[in-house]
Amino acid sequence: MDYAAIHLAYDGPLAILTLNRPDRLNALDWNLARELLHATQDVMADDSVRALLLTGAGRGFCAGADLKDVQAANEAGSRFDAAALLREAINPTLTAMVEGAKPVVCAVNGAAAGAGCGLALAADIVLAARSASFLQAFVRIGVVPDAGSSWLLPRLVGRSRAMAMMMLGEKIPAETAADWGLVHAVFDDDALMSAAHALALKLAAGPTRAYAAIKRMAETSVTHDLPRQLDVEASEQAAAFDTKDFAEGVAAFTEGRQPTFTGD
Repeated sequence: MDYAAIHLAYDGPLAILTLNRPDRLNALDWNLARELLHATQDVMADDSVRALLLTGAGRGFCAGADLKDVQAANEAGSRFDAAALLREAINPTLTAMVEGAKPVVCAVNGAAAGAGCGLALAADIVLAARSASFLQAFVRIGVVPDAGSSWLLPRLVGRSRAMAMMMLGEKIPAETAADWGLVHAVFDDDALMSAAHALALKLAAGPTRAYAAIKRMAETSVTHDLPRQLDVEASEQAAAFDTKDFAEGVAAFTEGRQPTFTGD
């Protein structure tokens, strides 16, 4: 389909999804949120796609919900339905990213604020420009974290730092975010996209079914005790040993060459 608020491109097995409202710092209005959901679900369902790279156009990744919509609703005498926007568009997008079988890389260029922060951190691997920042802006306008922030942050940085981020609403610069474990690596601004593209292409050429299993295992480990998680590992490993990628990996190792994975 044709998109107005996002740009979806492909580089072989890699899908590149760019939030494309740079004049609004890619703030999430209904149109952008719906298009983002549609594109993400399509990418996850497309067997020819093996990885997703998410980024934002312009000088910011995503400023969160578009408060102009909220103000317009108030001026019209109605109430902006934030819960509907979350439940019908943003939350299903986050679920598709986290539970989808394909690796997701996010390249954070500039600010990731409010719901934009949750969207970025829902990726499997997050890279950031040196100018990037992460901000739980919700308390600044008297509301609570959404877009998965209350679930993601304690798991990523621990309760103490998560509570400080959510309650104080202070901007976390990229270098601090890396120290805290919010992002994998920080790059000079002009090097971010080439680095993110290369990493995402590497994942797209990797053992796709193993990546899907790793995502499942990481998610279940949060609620499992050790014996149960060990059993999950054994089951997933048994399935991995039955894949063509495993056979190729072993053959490449014994022959002293790089493997060519097909995702089968």
